[in-house]
Amino acid sequence: MRKIFKIALWGLGGIAVLAGGAAAFGQFASERKMNRVVALNPAPVSIPSDDVALARGKYLYESRGCIDCHARDGAGRTFIDDGSLLVRGPNITLGGPTSSYSAVDWVRSIRHGVAPSGKPLLIMPSEDYARMTDADLGAMVAYIRSLPVQAGDGRELRLALPVRFAYAIGVVRDAAEKIDHSLPPAEPAPEGDVLAAGAYAAQMCQGCHGESFAGGKIPGGPPDWPAAANLTPVPGGAMQAYRDSAAFAAMMRSGKRPDGAAIKVMPFESLAELNDTELAAMYAYFRSLAPAGKPAGGK
Repeated sequence: MRKIFKIALWGLGGIAVLAGGAAAFGQFASERKMNRVVALNPAPVSIPSDDVALARGKYLYESRGCIDCHARDGAGRTFIDDGSLLVRGPNITLGGPTSSYSAVDWVRSIRHGVAPSGKPLLIMPSEDYARMTDADLGAMVAYIRSLPVQAGDGRELRLALPVRFAYAIGVVRDAAEKIDHSLPPAEPAPEGDVLAAGAYAAQMCQGCHGESFAGGKIPGGPPDWPAAANLTPVPGGAMQAYRDSAAFAAMMRSGKRPDGAAIKVMPFESLAELNDTELAAMYAYFRSLAPAGKPAGGK
């Protein structure tokens, strides 16, 4: 009996040592990864000041997910707080840490997910904006810079050890790891090309639904987040619930499926700002994709 007890104690001790080692590795390796320098030499974009560009920038800022992290006034907001992960988006008005940003700094941050210091911007979903046209990027920055000044930094990030470990070993990646930084900016969609317009607008969905839009578990998301839905026309996929673009638009604006069930996690405050033209184009684009993966989620 004593022998069994000793073996059990040794086993528990070994598990404790392994757990401690994993925690130490996760802490050290994640800090090292967070503080790496990503070498970039991005070209600046022109920052316009005319009313048409500012209106376009306002539309992009409010419809592309920015308000969900930075708030409508740009002051920042807490958008994840579940114990394992706390994320508060920073103040991006001229009263916050972006007040000294040059045009190149905005490109580096939004399009590449990299801070002016060269370090990766954690949580920033730059893969959603990497292929934004120069004109749209410039217009969005112009609008952000026109927002009334808000006080304070606002940013806060706390990662639990399991999240740090997953980040350290590459299960969770920051945007700077995901983006092909060599790709040129996208060109504007040709006039009247609905699928091209839909593909352009759908870029904002990549952060959760993946580059192929096949969905699946969102890496680094809180444990209670369901898998992102498969948006390709796979049998049993999410898009089969929407018989036409009007039904799809109703979901994007209400946060509810046709059966009335609420959808979790989606950034509906921003999605509700999408205009009818872009919603119809996104619907057509998702329906045009080749089926990929398996039905997933139900976000």
